[in-house]
Amino acid sequence: MNELYHLLVRNERERELYEQARHLAERLASRAADYDKRAEFPFADFADLKEAGLLSLTVPTEYGGQGASLYELVLVQEVLAQGSGATALSFGWHASILMRLFLLRRWPESTLARLAEEVVQHHVLINSAHSERATGSPARGGKPETKAVLRDGRFMLRGRKAFASLAPALDYVLISATIEDSGEVGEFLVPMAAAGVRIEPTWNTLGMRATRSDDLVLEDVEVETDALVETLGKSNEAAPAQGWLLHVPACYLGIAIAARNEALRFAQTYQPNTLSRPIATTPEVQRKIAEMEWRLTHARHFLYAIADLWDRYPEKRTEMKEELAAAKLVATNTALEVVDGAMRIVGGQSLFADNPLGRYYRDVRAGLHNPPADDLTLAWLAKRALSDSKQ
Repeated sequence: MNELYHLLVRNERERELYEQARHLAERLASRAADYDKRAEFPFADFADLKEAGLLSLTVPTEYGGQGASLYELVLVQEVLAQGSGATALSFGWHASILMRLFLLRRWPESTLARLAEEVVQHHVLINSAHSERATGSPARGGKPETKAVLRDGRFMLRGRKAFASLAPALDYVLISATIEDSGEVGEFLVPMAAAGVRIEPTWNTLGMRATRSDDLVLEDVEVETDALVETLGKSNEAAPAQGWLLHVPACYLGIAIAARNEALRFAQTYQPNTLSRPIATTPEVQRKIAEMEWRLTHARHFLYAIADLWDRYPEKRTEMKEELAAAKLVATNTALEVVDGAMRIVGGQSLFADNPLGRYYRDVRAGLHNPPADDLTLAWLAKRALSDSKQ
């Protein structure tokens, strides 16, 4: 057992998931640089994930899935990200959406059962597409400009979505749209094969290049009325805080661990002619290593502790928004600091294009822009603190 996990892996099931993810991560790592360089979706990675049966990780056991807890999702996600951050983040969106759907169970049972069967039996991929360039992040309350018009007993969808991760590989996409007649915001389950759904390749980015989070264009896409699976709005306010989004900080901590491992490898093998031993023996390099270690220890134990609380106390989930958000803030900012520390240890060699630290550095920047943003988290924490002080 890797020393990073000997305290975090608590039972045989978690050990099996860890080992499965570790073997997969080794395969992902062998392709990560090439996919990043070409900014291509990692189809081979997802073929491996499908063969391993991992796409049904968060589908409940009653539907034939693995019924993973949030703690287990965090564990798997962190390990996969050590192989490829882009593949792990893409997988995490799929897995977290399934966790949300089966936890809240707001869809018709027949629709949930059908989706579960397709994931388990046919390894279909699903993601949501809610972001729009005009409205920004849905977390800030913007109303989608994508429209849904009821016409002749069917809905017609028209609009454009940004940041549609996994776009080239998706089988289904959840589209948020403003329903013209009522003004309500609906969520529609749309097959990617539906006429009028088009991917526009806009994803030319600094980091997370292989997620292929391209724009999704809907040009008069017709769907049946039962494609409206949920009406979004005030009913969501009583929902549990979004624990499933801990897949995001887990991914970025996994990238940071990969950077840490690369820095340790370099420090233990690189010996300039000015030294009689590798640089790992010098006090300054050891200080930098210790900085990475305490930061990772802090962030990881915080993240896993929050995931464990979520799993053990379902009745408290509605009160955990600030803790979940803080775990994300700490993890993503720690990941930035750890990758920076790793590059300081490796020095100028970390700047070469064939050094993986450059990819890690670019990929962890994306964590700042995944929900919830740091400014929202700080606002929530301040509001709660001030509210508590009045009692």
